[in-house]
Amino acid sequence: MYYTLLVYDRAQAELLEERAFDSKAEALAARFDAEAVHRTSGENIEVVVLAAESRADLMRTHSRYFYSLRELASQVG
Repeated sequence: MYYTLLVYDRAQAELLEERAFDSKAEALAARFDAEAVHRTSGENIEVVVLAAESRADLMRTHSRYFYSLRELASQVG
């Protein structure tokens, strides 16, 4: 299983950080650390851990984290 931590700026629609982990426990520990850092920043930051068989699967199922709004819109047509 592929676990990844994503730190996403909602206001800018921009992925700020992406880190892969071998275990769920490591990924969750990193998530809690990242949340502690960004909680006090006052920014609109989303911190998530996602799991999938591969990064390609995550890019397909959670594309908003990986592509700009323009790129997403071009895929619809």
